[in-house]
Amino acid sequence: VPYHRRPMLGSEYEQLGRFLDTMAFAAAPTFLTEVFEYDGTNVAFQTTAPHGFRSGDRKSWFIIFQNVSGFFVHPVGLEVLVDHSSLDTSQWAVSRVFYNGQYYRDMVQLESAYVQGRISVEKVRKAPRDGDFSSMKPRAPLAALFPLQYEPQGPRYSVKNNQVLFQAWSFAFGMSVSTGLRLFDVRHKGERVAYEISVQEAMSVYGSNCPGGMSTRYMDGSFGIGRYTSPLVRGVDCPYSATYIDTHSLSENLTPSRRKDSLCIFEQNLGSPLRRHYSNLQSLYYGGLVNSALVVRSIATVGSHDYVWDFIFYQNGAIEGKVQATGYTSSSFLYGDGLRYGNRVWEHTLGTIRTHSINYKVDLDVGGVKNSLVAHDMAFEMTRAPWSPEQQIERPRLTKKVLDTEDQAAFRLQSKMPRYVYFAANSKNKWGHQRGYRIQITSFAGDHIPEASSMERAISWARYQLAVTRRKEEEPTSTSIYNQNDPWSPTVAFADFINNETITNEDLVAWITAGFLHIPHSEDIPNTVTVGNSVGFLLRPYNYYDLDPSIYSHDGVFFTSEQDVTACEVNPLACLPKTASCLPNFPPFTFDGFQNT
Repeated sequence: VPYHRRPMLGSEYEQLGRFLDTMAFAAAPTFLTEVFEYDGTNVAFQTTAPHGFRSGDRKSWFIIFQNVSGFFVHPVGLEVLVDHSSLDTSQWAVSRVFYNGQYYRDMVQLESAYVQGRISVEKVRKAPRDGDFSSMKPRAPLAALFPLQYEPQGPRYSVKNNQVLFQAWSFAFGMSVSTGLRLFDVRHKGERVAYEISVQEAMSVYGSNCPGGMSTRYMDGSFGIGRYTSPLVRGVDCPYSATYIDTHSLSENLTPSRRKDSLCIFEQNLGSPLRRHYSNLQSLYYGGLVNSALVVRSIATVGSHDYVWDFIFYQNGAIEGKVQATGYTSSSFLYGDGLRYGNRVWEHTLGTIRTHSINYKVDLDVGGVKNSLVAHDMAFEMTRAPWSPEQQIERPRLTKKVLDTEDQAAFRLQSKMPRYVYFAANSKNKWGHQRGYRIQITSFAGDHIPEASSMERAISWARYQLAVTRRKEEEPTSTSIYNQNDPWSPTVAFADFINNETITNEDLVAWITAGFLHIPHSEDIPNTVTVGNSVGFLLRPYNYYDLDPSIYSHDGVFFTSEQDVTACEVNPLACLPKTASCLPNFPPFTFDGFQNT
């Protein structure tokens, strides 16, 4: 791998910070002092990626912000392009400067133009250290406590090292320093469903009329989704009584770093029935099952973004992979035609438009390693009513197709995909159907980037909402940490995985892309909420069992009109006043997230 593809290390960021302070900024003292009251401590930097326009480039735009809480939404209008491609830092240089809509050769030219009165200055009001409008400090006093969940008889799951048992489920979890949360050897009722389910990449493409914003395409795996997994706050990030687990990573050091309480596991009553029926015809009865599921969660904070990563295990044999986006919105200094690229969210702040694309690897093993991919859907057919031949009926019928090759199984983002796509086993259920697991995607993704772009191949996984390929040891991931800094000659190009090989009765992998568009708006201040910013996928049994396996759950409720619904032996809900009468013994609140950061 060419050395210029290497990710940026903390040491390089430190060197760049010193270069900006001692070399670049030293060339424009009058401008910086009079316009920004610059004192060496009151500005913050955010860098862009990739670093240039062609393979070998290492030129980064540094966007300047006020150094306050939530600085991401406090741009001041100054951006500096630094060429740091040389391994000799004395050879680093400023390649271009941008201020309030105008470009300058370097900081010397900016200083000269300012001193001569040839610059249109837009002074930004100095923000207090708490950030003022960007502060996340609550604006309301404490009031009644929010609802809490607890387990009246203790947890119904167990965690031993990285192994988890929950009802009919068992699996192992891990944390990749690059890609974050991942699961292995996922089993239901003792039979393997998936060999691996893992996050692969989180990518954002930005728009702006400022250079830093318009050139940003972040591939967060290069920075380290697992590396930046953050400590979790008990009672907010996860339920108070969840099981909290430390994670470890090895990055930029000779010894591993530990992130305390950075993964949580909990069972959650989702407050709705998994299934139910109230019968008031013929016989009178009620049957239902509470939708209680096990959640494995980590939260990664990469720059301004916070991603809440969940894997959820349901009692009917379904698995959900979900990500919720929050954190601070991206921003540029508002000038000129800025409103073509977002919304104004504060006096000088443009919330800049951006896309989010998330890629997952799902290595299903349904009834064994060898699977085929099958598509079911519906089509209307016209037929004569047999009892009244002069009348026509439009009736839905089932359509079936085996997808034989990788090309047939690669569904472009905007293409129509069959509504039922499933991995089919060689075995059949009691009713003669191939046992299967269906892939159901929740996504609002648009175009990832035009395919004519010179960097598109580096993110070609985002062309597809779903692509199913043969599993190969030499194709373990859909991307590489080296793609970020050299997307023009990608180390891994996912498009090359799809070469029309047969996928019938083979060991298969599904690559799933989900995403959404974020147009920041005033309600993204102080920062973005998770509501509506959630995408992912479901893996659902499809003729895998002979009937719904949740019928064997101990949580079921059933009673008839002839039974005493207040009796515990008839209705377990009648026992709640006794079994859940004691308040839980919550552990004391602790948080070590600010140590060794």
